[in-house]
Amino acid sequence: MKKIIESLSPEETGRIGEEIGKNAKKGDIYCISGELGVGKTYLSKGIAKGLGVEDVITSPTFTIVNEYEGRLPLYHFDVYRLEGEDDLYAIGADEYFFSDGVCIIEWAELVREAIPENAVWIEIFKDIEKGEDYRRIEVR
Repeated sequence: MKKIIESLSPEETGRIGEEIGKNAKKGDIYCISGELGVGKTYLSKGIAKGLGVEDVITSPTFTIVNEYEGRLPLYHFDVYRLEGEDDLYAIGADEYFFSDGVCIIEWAELVREAIPENAVWIEIFKDIEKGEDYRRIEVR
């Protein structure tokens, strides 16, 4: 089942993420995809806020995964720089995926084969005709 949500600003994208975070349960995995600059990290920051994370959230582009404490532990991945699924397994991703925390994986489409079947896929699209900040967020 696919749900489509529209956002008209980065702040609204963050609020959408916050609602997702408020409803997150242990073991949830959110795979976020979309082109560069589409708002993946805004959505991730919102999810973290919804989980009660008080730390400043940054994209873990070079560290691959950042860990945060909130209502549930949050494991925030950015797999853009990985060569594929083997690199993800090498950093012990399975331990995160099957933990009592919540995982966010930015650029998840690059390691699709390694993602557990129960993951929620969130794809963000721009539509310049509807405005510079317009985003269509598809959740499935």
